[in-house]
Amino acid sequence: MYTDIINYIKELYNTKDFIPLHEPRFVGNEKKYLNECIDSTFVSSVGKFVDKFEEDIVKFTGSKYAIATVNGTAALHIAMVLADVKYNDEVITQPLTFVATTNAMSYIGAHPVFVDVDTDTLGLSPEKLEHFLKKNTEIINGECINKNSKRRIKAVVPMHTFGLPCRIDEIASICEKYHLQLIEDAAESLGSYYQRKHTGNFGLLGTLSFNGNKTITSGGGGMIITNNEALAKKAKHITTTAKIPHKWDYVHDMVGYNYRLPNINAALGCAQMEMLPEFLLKKRALAKKYEAFFDSNAIKYIKEPENSVSNFWLNAVQLKDLDERNSFLEATNNNGVMTRPIWKLMNDLTMYKNAQKGNLQNAEWLEKRIVNIPSSVIIN
Repeated sequence: MYTDIINYIKELYNTKDFIPLHEPRFVGNEKKYLNECIDSTFVSSVGKFVDKFEEDIVKFTGSKYAIATVNGTAALHIAMVLADVKYNDEVITQPLTFVATTNAMSYIGAHPVFVDVDTDTLGLSPEKLEHFLKKNTEIINGECINKNSKRRIKAVVPMHTFGLPCRIDEIASICEKYHLQLIEDAAESLGSYYQRKHTGNFGLLGTLSFNGNKTITSGGGGMIITNNEALAKKAKHITTTAKIPHKWDYVHDMVGYNYRLPNINAALGCAQMEMLPEFLLKKRALAKKYEAFFDSNAIKYIKEPENSVSNFWLNAVQLKDLDERNSFLEATNNNGVMTRPIWKLMNDLTMYKNAQKGNLQNAEWLEKRIVNIPSSVIIN
């Protein structure tokens, strides 16, 4: 069963060996820059590659500022601090996401509230968001208050799932209407655009990830992007332990975090950024092949949403039901082709099971059907 799909994927990657879901490609200046970094002895949080990596991200995404962090979760955490999310506040997000999205809220002591996704984008649904806010909130003294919990809802954090942009312009309008800060979890969407604007640029702040399985990697690593100069300066300050610059004194003026990206990781990131345009072209070519193949197959391929350009970080297919999904996962993984199901819904995890939620029928439906298939860049 599924032999045609397994054989097709092995043919695409031209191998009989195990095919991972998404592995990094080091085909540029990675070793050269790493050696330069080591030779300089600046391998920690100070060095030219950190600055260059931030500059490269600014140039590529069109944001005005970028601040490098040790990982995407740290970037999200700091973004929420910058957005003035406080202890006992609430933050709306989607249940269909990687756990880092909700964990970052918990670091502050904020409470996640789960609103459903759309079935085409797999990301936060603007219609469901507006419905939830209209039904459950009121504006008091310029703040959005949850009528059920009596807590302040401070922010909305949509996630661009697998690099597929959600309808972020509509979400931004709703946030403005209800006095909510918009923070985009763009961890998976470097190289994705909605209406010709790069993801992460629609709200107050956006965050990126450069984990080993992302489109490009710095080993670990994340980035905050923003168009707000004051927030950018504060982000750099508090991610560097809030140390006031001085030749020798150690003076810190607020609680800070040791979240600055090491120079050695940034060196890897700079080399990967040079390859990013080529990687994106190759990932799009792979996606087109998958789309054509699955058009003649009973299994549905998840296509690029309307008005969007996706980076196709992870390709995904939709199975008929839970039984077919499980059969597909077993057959592919048992035959050397790595596939994985979409995440377990956040509201079903032990630590978030008591969180408030709306009607999550789309997320629940997708959880039983969506599977990721191999998506590594194919190097000819």
